[in-house]
Amino acid sequence: MTNLAECPAHELVQLYRRRLASPVDAARAVLARIDELNPVLNAFCHLAPDETLAMAVASERRWQAGTPASAIDGVPVSIKDLVLTRGWPTRRGSRTVDPAQSWDVDAPASARLREAGAVLLGKTTTPEFGCKGETNSPLTGHTRNPWHHERTPGGSSGGAAAAVAAGLGPLAIGTDGAGSIRIPGAFCGTFGLKPSFGRVPAYPLSPFGTVAHLGPHTMSVRDAALMMNVLKQPDARDWTSLPPDARDYGVGLEDGIRGLRIAWSPTLGYAHVDAEVAAACAAAVSELEALGARVEAVDPGFGDPLEITTGLWFLGSWTLWNTLTPEQRAVTDPDFRAQAELGAAYTALEIQGLNLRRGALGAHLRQFMQEFDVLVTPAVAVPAFPIREPGSVNMDPQTMLGWTPFSYPFNLTQQPACTIPCGLTRDGLPIGLQIVGPMFGDALVLRAARAYEAVRPIPRPRPLA
Repeated sequence: MTNLAECPAHELVQLYRRRLASPVDAARAVLARIDELNPVLNAFCHLAPDETLAMAVASERRWQAGTPASAIDGVPVSIKDLVLTRGWPTRRGSRTVDPAQSWDVDAPASARLREAGAVLLGKTTTPEFGCKGETNSPLTGHTRNPWHHERTPGGSSGGAAAAVAAGLGPLAIGTDGAGSIRIPGAFCGTFGLKPSFGRVPAYPLSPFGTVAHLGPHTMSVRDAALMMNVLKQPDARDWTSLPPDARDYGVGLEDGIRGLRIAWSPTLGYAHVDAEVAAACAAAVSELEALGARVEAVDPGFGDPLEITTGLWFLGSWTLWNTLTPEQRAVTDPDFRAQAELGAAYTALEIQGLNLRRGALGAHLRQFMQEFDVLVTPAVAVPAFPIREPGSVNMDPQTMLGWTPFSYPFNLTQQPACTIPCGLTRDGLPIGLQIVGPMFGDALVLRAARAYEAVRPIPRPRPLA
């Protein structure tokens, strides 16, 4: 009687292995759920159900022959509409992108998923060019939070997180340039991992530079480990990618956190945090301590790097703006346009100064992490807020990212970081806990998250229970 649309990836694979369900069964269940809920949530901007079912049939044959391509063969997965996917348009949430062109290239993430036999569902929504922490665009309109349809799912991977939370596929690919996996993960109550920069290869590289990571949104931590085993495979097109990684991220995942040294920083020394968020995260840290971790309340000792992040981000928007014709500029999101105008004001010397300050921050955090195994903070300072119209607030650094002060520092430093649900507000909105690892400590982040998940399983949205 299992509803396959509610099953995490690792459970689906066990059902396939035991011949209690098939990839075709799972694909049909998820497609039916998409038909039911996507008209309200608007998490997908492109669907190809006939292609999805054809991939599921091919996977079913491999399982019947006892030759699955990977540990996620036959699992439904969605891809954010910033990531090239062969045969499907990648419009980046923008009316400026012509869908009537050749779409014959898979980005590394799409290629690895295809090789692994995953069943591709479609493309998930993003704000224009992934430019903000909310998911609305001139092309696709508003995406809605499965827990409360008048609240934002966050962004820019809001479609990916909303899809996973609502049972529209247990796996999704997102991107994270200043929190774009962790913000919607926290707002939608899913697990989201921003791996170490370069661990998941990218092509083409982001116009926003070396802050942009790719990673999984999943129903469970174990699902993220399965997905990372696929996504971490190298790709020569990304000259910033890390060397091959032979680790199986499932090995050691259940080892627990007894003796782990945890730095607990409820504000990073500068953030203002909603009271319900602060209380839920403090309670979660107490549970980590009860699991045997050695917790020390300590701030890492740096000031708010908001100015660094937004300066580099606005420069990326200005760079993109200068690739557009006047006709294209006329149909862009006013928030993107405002970012570009702010980016135009920076001098070369000011940008170089921001990069030097970024380097100093990275060196500081590398040294701080020598004393601890992981750093724990809230994921986002506030719960999901009401949906806003593009251009409804004046664009400045505080408007753009001031409400998510815990995410963007670790894009600047390129460290792995995840969000895992740790409670609900009185209004029933998810709250996220962030776990940050040392550079290249992706497996350690997953292990710590799994230890917490084992005692506090990830809840499902109440409207879908």
